[in-house]
Amino acid sequence: MVVVLAGGAPALAIALVALARWRADDVLREVLALAAGATWFGCALAARGHFVKPVQTLSNLLGALREGDTSLRARDADPDDSLGLAFWEINALAAQIQARRFEAHEAVSLLRQVMESIDVALFAFDGDLRLRLVNRGAEDLLRMPAERALGRGAESLGMSEALAGETPRLVELRFAARAGRWEVRRGAFRQDGRPHQLVVLSDLSRALREEERQAWMRLIRVLSHEINNSLAPIQSIATGLHDALARGGPSPPLGDVREGLGIVATRSQSLARFMQAYAQLARLPAPTVARVEAADWVRRVVALETRRVVEVSTGPDVELWADGDQLDQLLINLVRNAAEAALETGGGVTLAWSRDDRGFELRIEDDGPGVADSGHLFVPFFTTKPGGSGIGLALSRQIAEAHGGSLTLENREGARGCVARLRLPLGVAPPHVGAPAAPRSRPFATRGRGRVK
Repeated sequence: MVVVLAGGAPALAIALVALARWRADDVLREVLALAAGATWFGCALAARGHFVKPVQTLSNLLGALREGDTSLRARDADPDDSLGLAFWEINALAAQIQARRFEAHEAVSLLRQVMESIDVALFAFDGDLRLRLVNRGAEDLLRMPAERALGRGAESLGMSEALAGETPRLVELRFAARAGRWEVRRGAFRQDGRPHQLVVLSDLSRALREEERQAWMRLIRVLSHEINNSLAPIQSIATGLHDALARGGPSPPLGDVREGLGIVATRSQSLARFMQAYAQLARLPAPTVARVEAADWVRRVVALETRRVVEVSTGPDVELWADGDQLDQLLINLVRNAAEAALETGGGVTLAWSRDDRGFELRIEDDGPGVADSGHLFVPFFTTKPGGSGIGLALSRQIAEAHGGSLTLENREGARGCVARLRLPLGVAPPHVGAPAAPRSRPFATRGRGRVK
């Protein structure tokens, strides 16, 4: 206000000086002086109002935004005027903040709905390992509402094991509602500038029990099929010989008796071999790790294939830390299957290996007829060849997975035959391993022959 008055003071002073020099009636000069002073003061008030009101409006809008109120809008927002342009920008900013807030509320609402709907238990812990967030699944698991659970320590909730170690993994946890096997997944996030941990628990007890039941059913079907194939002729022959002796007539011919006993012995031996193969698959020992040179390993196993249909491509020098005997058994099964398939069509087998950031990969490609039933390739005791034991590929994959790798078998794309891919990690030597592996005994091999096993 003072600045506005000072702006008009020079003009008022000039007017008063002019009136003082004007030779007129004193009353008239006083009236004109009062009129000039009143005009000066009135114009100052008008100028102050014209300037202060928009500034107050601007201040009110900014204060509302600071308080989180985005519903206020300024009038006279004219982009062609300097002050109106400021109002226009603040209105646009308020509208944008309001839209972002609606989106955030909708996202939070959706997140909460998802958290309440998913069939997992969610826990969020702060840096002091105190519970800060739970969903309905976690409340049911703890048997307490969120109001009572929030703020409690992880140890009092039975969650200490879930907050330690690598994830994802399976752990045995006991809660107030139930105990079981859980898959633990853990992640980190920040809230209010502080680190938090999000723990997700998935109850796998029911799924694992169902998988276990399905595995038992498959195993029982296979065992029943194989045992019945052996017991049926044994029972038939034994019943026939028993009935012939029970009739009291002449004894069965000696040749028939010998033939029947021979069949009984053959089927008994077949059943014994089957059970021995099952025991071999079920009792695979843990790998004894030692240094294995990939090139020496591949060429040594290929040399055992006497049919000379296998070709080895040159690959990089790769050093593996694995159980050499088990790797020999694995590769013997794969090479034998590939060679037998290739001989059916007069083709060949090619072995090649490579390494990258993901590890070591060995490829065995054959020119055979390919795989017709890929769904049963790794099913134990399933075979498509007469005399096959049906454990070759199952045992090979079990060996690969015991070394932290994988084994796949599929038809080749754009060519006849199959390709088997063995992937193994490139690990480092264990602390207790410092010398090369001792000479290995001759690796054991299955008797199964054929495309599948």
